[in-house]
Amino acid sequence: MEIQEHAAGRIARRACLRGRLASLLLVGALAAPPAAAFAQDTSGVHMVPPSGDGEDYWPRWRGPSGQGIVDGTGYPDTWSDSTNVLWKSPVPGIGHSSPIVWGDQIFLTTSRDRGRQLSMLSFRRSDGELLWETDVPEGPPERHHGKNTPASATPTTDGERVYASFGSRGLVAMNFDGTLLWHRDLGRIDNYHGPAGSPLLYRDSVIIYQDQSSRAFVLALDARTGETRWRTERSARVGWGTPIAITAGDHDELIVSSQGQVQSYDPATGAQLWRCAGNLSEVIPTPVVGHGLVFCASGRAGPTLAIKPGGRGDVTGTHLAWKTTRGSPFVPSPVVYGDYLYQLNDMSSIVTCLNAKTGETVWQERLGRPSREGISASPVVVDDKLFVTNDNGETFVLKTGPAFELLHINDIGERTLASPALVDGTWYIRTTSELIAISD
Repeated sequence: MEIQEHAAGRIARRACLRGRLASLLLVGALAAPPAAAFAQDTSGVHMVPPSGDGEDYWPRWRGPSGQGIVDGTGYPDTWSDSTNVLWKSPVPGIGHSSPIVWGDQIFLTTSRDRGRQLSMLSFRRSDGELLWETDVPEGPPERHHGKNTPASATPTTDGERVYASFGSRGLVAMNFDGTLLWHRDLGRIDNYHGPAGSPLLYRDSVIIYQDQSSRAFVLALDARTGETRWRTERSARVGWGTPIAITAGDHDELIVSSQGQVQSYDPATGAQLWRCAGNLSEVIPTPVVGHGLVFCASGRAGPTLAIKPGGRGDVTGTHLAWKTTRGSPFVPSPVVYGDYLYQLNDMSSIVTCLNAKTGETVWQERLGRPSREGISASPVVVDDKLFVTNDNGETFVLKTGPAFELLHINDIGERTLASPALVDGTWYIRTTSELIAISD
């Protein structure tokens, strides 16, 4: 349904949505414990929460929790290409970055002309109208995998500026009006599938790592100016992951899961704290945390490692709690919820539920027809349900817990590689051609 053809309905929906946004924020503040996504673990190991009002929105890759866990209720669990569709808006160009949300704005990145033109987009959340598009500085196009683009990295925001990575075109910061505030050229990125990792906003630093054929690095920039705070060289030659920041007892750690090993750095200085061997060569999934452990998956159905953070030096023999190859993903990131770790083997369309504390398989089932590299979006948990979306736009809705139960399948009718954003009872789903708002 095109927005322009239904102006009257759009205005009514806009007024309803704005009222619902305000009421849901009030109800959430009164009824829900604060930062529930960060309070489910009492071990002293948890994700560093976003700053400011970030927990009220979807300010980064995998949301305010950083691991695909959604606070609050009232989100629909059933939709189609027309059912529960609040609005649809065409997205120019191509790109698989996930939407992020702050206030009444949604931010996306996109690529045109085979990567020669790269842009940041802003849409109005209430009705899907495109507010602005700002191009990033020119630069050479780069090679990339068919399911990758120079606009695959998800932006992040602190409520004042939006930060985005465009591979060989560098890192940029823009204000909410689309004005380019700073641009950092990080040099040519030489990775055979192209770059893809999203930047991490840690306090007032923007952190990103890039593993490549030479001069791999992890880097922290001043969020206000784009100036380098620290840069640490790395030896890994390939990787497409996103770092996470965790609190481990009395200190914070920056976790990088990449080729051959998982490494922890001091996010304030870039000094390496520990390393744990066991990853395979190709690593895409973002780590998650729970039960005092950091869970890192690697390779094409390679091992998943459960590591106790807080060590020093080589901790492979001392801090590796368990290791398994059961159900490990190639592209989608896992999610830990309650006592269980859920993983998607996207090489065969299989979902696996593991005991997060021990690594033992609880259940394992196939979702639809087996498809090699058929799932790109990472799963989310909402209202005690696990939502898994494949590249065909089918979302499998499963009950979380120790028994496999498929509740139903939603089909949005569009190819979907990006992960969703969820705020105030509404899903925001990017397909290959549209941005779609799903709400009751």
